[in-house]
Order: sequence, then structure tokens, then C-alpha cells
Amino acid sequence: MAIRDWPVAERPRERLIQQGAAALSDAELLAIFLRVGVRGKSAVDLARELLASFDGDLARLAAASTRELARLPGIGPAKAAQLAAILELARRALAGAMKLKDALASPKAVRDWLRLSLGSLQHEVLVALWLDAQNRLIDSEELFRGTLTQTSVYPREVVKSALRHNAGAVILAHNHPSGLAEPSRADEVLTASLKQALALIDVKLLDHFIVTGSAEAMSFAGRGLI
Repeated sequence: MAIRDWPVAERPRERLIQQGAAALSDAELLAIFLRVGVRGKSAVDLARELLASFDGDLARLAAASTRELARLPGIGPAKAAQLAAILELARRALAGAMKLKDALASPKAVRDWLRLSLGSLQHEVLVALWLDAQNRLIDSEELFRGTLTQTSVYPREVVKSALRHNAGAVILAHNHPSGLAEPSRADEVLTASLKQALALIDVKLLDHFIVTGSAEAMSFAGRGLI
């Protein structure tokens, strides 16, 4: 049955207007974006199938590439581009929130931004969130790309970037395309090396996250590794 044939009080768009977006399920929110279904399936049915393609994980759907999304039933290139635009707006909104207040006071915004920004990458990158004395975001910067080890990441370059941004603190993050959010010994050694180098210029390393597209970002600070 098409959504237009549902009782008005049960239609996702009308429920959103009356109750707010938080009252809707992931499938219902996605259905509003899709607008229409396909033959024999409502937009909600189609949204449920799309989520099922990613094991019901909305974050994995959000991390999918535009090309991957375009191949899914009911999406196509146009909707894939629209969804990519929406996700980029979400990234910018989260970055804006970090610029306005203490990043440590909004850890969810930091984690969400990192997951949206790094979770879908198929190559490993190290990024820095440079913060001012009040822990507000100054800038985000990709520092290195490729396999990250103590020999491939140069502390001197990280220190130069910290000075260039006039940073008071930093949150580091890198992704694991493998999907495993566990630190390797090389990750731990690199983190200790960068913390020591940054301390020489009074820049505090607040945390180092390991990000994947399908799991909660792992916090070094949360594990007591910083």
C-alpha cells in the first residue's frame, strides 16, 4: 500500500511535523528522503530494505560511497548525490558545533563528525582537530595518508602544524578500513611519540580516536592509553 493511502496520522511526514523527527524510526526518516517507493513497495518498505542491506546499521549506510549507494534499488545517481549532500551538511553542522563550544563537552559531536568524515574511507588517514585554549575547534587537517607507523608519521611535521594553527590542544584520529576499532602496538607507540613531541610546545594531546564505519570510535583516553 502506498503511503498516500495510509491514515494521515501514520504517515511519516505528517508524524514528523506533529511529533518531531526524533519520534520517527530510521526507516521512516529515510522514507521521507526517498519520497516514493517502487512497484509493490511503499517508501517505508524500500527504506527498510535499504537499511537491511547494511544490517540495519544507519551509520554504515551513511558511510557508503556515492557509487555504492547509486547501485541500490530506489536510489540511483540523483538520490545518491542528494544523500551525499545531506551528509556533508551534517558534517559541517557538527564542525560548527565544535567551533562554538568545548569539544570535550560535546564528545558525541566529535565522534559523529569523525565517523561521518573517516568511516567510509578505504585508505588510512591521520587527522588532527586543532583546538584553542578553550578546546574549541580551530581547524581540522589531514596530516598523513597511508599506513601509519612511527616511521611514516613525522612528529616534527605535526609540531609545525600545531604552531601554524596556534593550537592549545589537539584531538587526533585515524581510521581502520578493516573495520576493527582496536589499537595496534604501532598505534600506541605513535600516540606516545606525538604526545611527547607536542608537549614540548605546550600543546596537549586530549585524545586519539580509532574510527571505523560500523563500530563506535575507540578512544585512547577512554582506555587509559594517554
